[in-house]
Amino acid sequence: MTDFIQIFIPLFFIVFFLTAFFGTSFIVSKKIGKNPNVLPKDDSAYGLIGKYFKLTLFLLFIYTVLFFFFPKEILENGNISFLDRCLLKYIGITFMILSLIWVLIAQFQMKNSWRIGIDEELKTELITNGLFGYSRNPVFFGMLISLIGLFLTLPTFISLSFFIVASILIQIQIRLEEEFLLKQHGISYSEYKKNVRRLI
Repeated sequence: MTDFIQIFIPLFFIVFFLTAFFGTSFIVSKKIGKNPNVLPKDDSAYGLIGKYFKLTLFLLFIYTVLFFFFPKEILENGNISFLDRCLLKYIGITFMILSLIWVLIAQFQMKNSWRIGIDEELKTELITNGLFGYSRNPVFFGMLISLIGLFLTLPTFISLSFFIVASILIQIQIRLEEEFLLKQHGISYSEYKKNVRRLI
């Protein structure tokens, strides 16, 4: 099992980043004529959240690549042994695969409204159908499920830390976006909030 997850985990996150972040962003940028990554680079609180979010993703990528080269060392240091079970690993792998499919479907349904951050220049369409009929933030939900899957597949204190840190940053980002969408879409978004849960 270790040999499989040694390859699966880094490969999964390479595919996740290439498709869900870079691939989708490239396609949308061609359609709208601008980079959909609109996270600010200033010294504001929102800018700080963006920096921490990027740093978390970068460290996650480095960690999974290191696991490919040093699986024994990573498993021996910080491993949560009572969770190191084959059944949990299979559940984790399933979560990871389903999360990627879920995220890509959500991004497809967003079409040109897909953004990384808050776009204050172009008004985006409020998407309420498809997966957005079940979750106001299906992409964030999918990201969290992928990190739960990582933790179940690779139960270490570091993988748990990634989930905790990402959860905090995502919850803050969601609330910033909700405040902005309420200003932009008014009653339409207010009604949407009443009928659809924040995550699921």
